[in-house]
Amino acid sequence: MAELILPLDRPGRREALELVDDFGGSVDFYKVGLELFSRSGPDVVRELQDRGKRVFLDLKLMDIPHTVARAVEAAADLGVDLLTVHAVGGTAMLEAAVAAAGDSLRLLAVTVLTSSSSGDLAAVWGRPIPSVDAEVTRLAEFARAAGIHGLVSSAREVRALRAALGPEAILVTPGIRLPGGDAHDQTRVATPDAAVRDGADFLVVGRAITAAADRRAALAEVRRRMAVGAGAV
Repeated sequence: MAELILPLDRPGRREALELVDDFGGSVDFYKVGLELFSRSGPDVVRELQDRGKRVFLDLKLMDIPHTVARAVEAAADLGVDLLTVHAVGGTAMLEAAVAAAGDSLRLLAVTVLTSSSSGDLAAVWGRPIPSVDAEVTRLAEFARAAGIHGLVSSAREVRALRAALGPEAILVTPGIRLPGGDAHDQTRVATPDAAVRDGADFLVVGRAITAAADRRAALAEVRRRMAVGAGAV
């Protein structure tokens, strides 16, 4: 069954760890993103691990191959479970990242951010983008050919990616909302049950839980819907 990852979208170490301690043993996998890592560095990852938590380090690395490889080695030494790189970094960069990852660190390629529409992509890349889904699949296949273990994509692309990449690819989906929930700054969102049904392995669920009036009830509802999507209930 798919697993839940809770993002620590907090401005600093103290606020992030307060959230972790508030959930206690009910959540064991957390995402550390750019803001928290930039402010608190690897120490916040170590403190999560000291609490028995697994870590998804979401840095979306993109640089020359040598620099990315050294950054991936540092993440592997830190003991994180998942790390993101940008698919548009190119084959040499992706292959260097895979070579540096070792046996335990799994690399996820970011293709198209869930905040981006076809119009956004067309403006940035200077060509028409008739289908975001097709662009995501193209970049996903490119990354997998370079050896990347999985993809981060919106839940709306999961079904197509699972069909294109097969059962071995790790698929991680942000942009998860409960029915009627605010989409916030993301344009391609889905419910937990739909994402699991379509083949997601991990759901990154943030504000649907952390911004809820009753966080524990929201967490329970997300997990219930994940079970429904998996056909477990």
